[in-house]
Amino acid sequence: MKKGYVTILTVFFAVAPFLAALVCLGIGRYELTVFETLEAIYDAVSGAPVDATVQSVLFKVRLPRIILALLVGAGLAVAGTSFQSLFSNPLATPDTLGVATGASFGAVIALLLCNNSVVVQLSALGFGLLSLAITCLVSKMNGRSSIIMVVLSGMVVSSIFQALVSLVKYTADTEEKLPAITYWLMGSMSRATTSALLIGAPFIIVGIIILFALRWRLNILSLNEDEAKSLGVNVKKLRVLVMIAATMVTASCVSMCGQVGWVGLLVPHAARMIYGSDNKKLIPAGIGMGATFMIVIDTIARAATSAEIPVSILTALIGAPFFVLLLRKTGGAKL
Repeated sequence: MKKGYVTILTVFFAVAPFLAALVCLGIGRYELTVFETLEAIYDAVSGAPVDATVQSVLFKVRLPRIILALLVGAGLAVAGTSFQSLFSNPLATPDTLGVATGASFGAVIALLLCNNSVVVQLSALGFGLLSLAITCLVSKMNGRSSIIMVVLSGMVVSSIFQALVSLVKYTADTEEKLPAITYWLMGSMSRATTSALLIGAPFIIVGIIILFALRWRLNILSLNEDEAKSLGVNVKKLRVLVMIAATMVTASCVSMCGQVGWVGLLVPHAARMIYGSDNKKLIPAGIGMGATFMIVIDTIARAATSAEIPVSILTALIGAPFFVLLLRKTGGAKL
């Protein structure tokens, strides 16, 4: 792609999340124009009186959802990009280490026992981090872990936690608990609240900042260990730091909105079609593309029909055909 087009796209991806958020704030059953939305935001910031209905819809319902969608989209895209570089595997996703299924198990246990949103969130975060610890422990042989052992251990841990999730669903009350658990697992931004964001958002933001700061070092992971060491990089510490940061992001995303598939796979490959394999460009592009994608998807999910559509259904319906087109275009050679 020509350099001029790439520059234009870079500027667009930098501002697109904010433009999408501004437009999507006004979309829904109670519609607002962009001008009305800007006016309401200005009045709220300046301390001027705001219509009670507008204030409730805009700042208590839609704004937390859009902030959550922005964070989840950016976080999962960055985590997916990082894992694909870390494992040199184009099919790596934020759940490669079993974090998403571990966090899901923590959440469904909390939903089964108490259904308190804060407890659900903390339980999901805790089990997400626990799944990483188990994966790292299982992957060690003679005190060392290889990349292939980490990936295989992640698959095993993910499978175990998925079985435990199924066990909880099997034992849950079919009238009250099971529908809530099933709906939560399909992914939704409807649980977005200020208190939930205060707990989960810092983990996502810190994780994104760490991965953004390490973006140039991620390119070194494609080299063999001896070449990386000759450049003065401690590969082992870098891998651990990337895994911890990506796990923080993934577990926090799952804890707030359930499982959202395809974002961590789809967005990195879309960015790679434009920027190639340079993580110095892929990570910033992924932030903008992922955030914009999730804001738009969540808006469609809540506004397209009278009943809200789980976001994982929409991401799969969009992600799978896109991936098929990508495969047909590249022949699988440039993924």
